[in-house]
Amino acid sequence: MAVAVKSWKALGTSVHVLSTHDDGLEAATTAVRDVLEDVDEAYSRFREDSELTRLNANAGRTIRISPLLATAIDAALRAARLTDGAVDPTIGRAIRVAGYDDDFSRIAAEDFSERGREMKLHAWRVPGWQGIRLDRRLRTVCLPHGVELDLGSTGKALAADLAAAAALAAVGGGGVLVSLGGDIAIAGEPPPGGWRILVAEDSRVKPDGDGDVICVPSGGVATSSTTVRRWSRGGVVFHHIIDPQTSLPTSGPFRTVTVVAATCLDANIASTAAIVRGEAAIDWLTSCRLPARLVENDGTIHYIGPWPDPTSVAA
Repeated sequence: MAVAVKSWKALGTSVHVLSTHDDGLEAATTAVRDVLEDVDEAYSRFREDSELTRLNANAGRTIRISPLLATAIDAALRAARLTDGAVDPTIGRAIRVAGYDDDFSRIAAEDFSERGREMKLHAWRVPGWQGIRLDRRLRTVCLPHGVELDLGSTGKALAADLAAAAALAAVGGGGVLVSLGGDIAIAGEPPPGGWRILVAEDSRVKPDGDGDVICVPSGGVATSSTTVRRWSRGGVVFHHIIDPQTSLPTSGPFRTVTVVAATCLDANIASTAAIVRGEAAIDWLTSCRLPARLVENDGTIHYIGPWPDPTSVAA
C-alpha cells in the first residue's frame, strides 16, 4: 500500500503527516496545521500572547482557561501522578534558568557566541505539581506564587494525539500517522503489517538512516533523549530533561529511551520518566509492562517487553 507524506516545521520541530489515502493527505495536513496553531496559541512558552504565558504571569490568581489548555494541564498533572513526580510541569523556572528560554533553534545558534558566559546552577527541588489547582468543570486554574508551568514534554505528545485524531476525522477513513519531532501518534487502519517506524536518537534522521525499524499498528511511540536538545553556556553543556528533585538536567545512565504505548502521550510520559529515574528505569518500565528500548550513555542497548520489529507486530 502506498503511503502519502507531507512534512514541514512547526512548534520548533519537524512535522510529518502520513496517510494511507493519497487523496486525503491535503485534508489531513490542513487538520494537523489547525491543531498545531491552536496548541501554539494555548501553551507555547515562547509566545508572549499565549495562554500559558499569561497564566505563568498571574501565579496566585484563579484564571479561566480554554478547553485546550485545561486538557493540556490535566494531562501534565496525570503524568506527574503516574510517575510519582518524575515528570513534573512545575519545572518551568528550572529549565528557563538553565538557558532554555527561547525557541530551540535560536538557543542552539547562541552556543558559540554565549560560550564565554559563566553559568552556575544550584540544586533545589522544583515547587511541585501538587500545588496546582485545576477545576476541569469550571475550566479554572490557580498556580502557587513562584510557579512557572512548562508543558513542553507532555504537551507535544498530546498535540500529536490530537492532531492524528483530527487528521483521521478530516480524511474520513483509512489510517494516518503524525510525528512531531519523533513523538508519533497513529489513528485509523494501518498499512498491512503496521506502520514501519525508524527508532533513532535524533528525529532529524532520514527514514532510511541508522536505527531500529519497528512495526506498530496503533497507539503511539515516543523517544526521550538527552543528546538532541543540548546547548552550552560558559563551556558547560545542558539538555532539556530536568530532574524535579534537583532542578538540574538529569545525569543518569540512559541517554535515550523509546516507549510504545496506547497513546503518544502515555509513551512520552513513560520515556521521559525513565530518563529521570535513571538506574531505576528498567525495573519501573518492566512494572508498567510497556515495550521499551533504552540506550546507555556508552551505547549499550536494553530491550523491555515485546519490542516490536518488522516481522512481529506489537500487540
